[in-house]
Amino acid sequence: MRREFRKSTLREYFESIVIAVILALFIRTFVVQAFKIPTGSMENNLLIGDHLLVNKFVFGPTASGIERALLPMGTITRGDVAVFKYPEEPERDFIKRIIGLPGDTVQVKQKKVYINGTPLDEPYVHFLEPSRGLSEVTSLDVRENYGPVTVPADHYFAMGDNRDNSADSRYWGFLPRDYVKGKALIIYWSYESEREDYEAAGAADTVKGLGSVFAHFFTKTRWERMLHQIR
Repeated sequence: MRREFRKSTLREYFESIVIAVILALFIRTFVVQAFKIPTGSMENNLLIGDHLLVNKFVFGPTASGIERALLPMGTITRGDVAVFKYPEEPERDFIKRIIGLPGDTVQVKQKKVYINGTPLDEPYVHFLEPSRGLSEVTSLDVRENYGPVTVPADHYFAMGDNRDNSADSRYWGFLPRDYVKGKALIIYWSYESEREDYEAAGAADTVKGLGSVFAHFFTKTRWERMLHQIR
């Protein structure tokens, strides 16, 4: 009798662990994903070293038709800060703001964005330097002047908030709907650091970098950005 009880208890523990793992994998795959800001293309809204939670559920999964059938597809709206697969290298993730929707005509004139001929109000935008003005209207610099272009169906026009320092749709074209992974939700941790690229670094540099984070965790954590909602 005692042996049967022990076996039953062990089985319950095992089943609980299996269920917990399945739930964790489900949340990681379909609902939320952690993402770190490695560049300054979204400054001053998002800073290098910000660690985000990305809501994958709101825009639905993109991997397969089965996932689309299981989970709903939300509507992507202008102004959403989205994480997506970089069209030129789909194995990399990018984060930008959705500016142009399918069917929109997008144009940049003297660094001002126009949607269907109407100037767009963008309080989040940051410039490294002001527009060079009317004397440079013929400039080929897409930071100054771009378009007009019309966004195709099932595509979007994405731009970084740091307009003078962002590789976005002005350079690599339109963003396919199927490449969008989710909407940036909240900053759960922010660490003051220079640009880090542990994937490209050697193993020794990676260990050194992580050691530096642990050593300066309290002094370099941006406590005021913790749980900051992304808009």
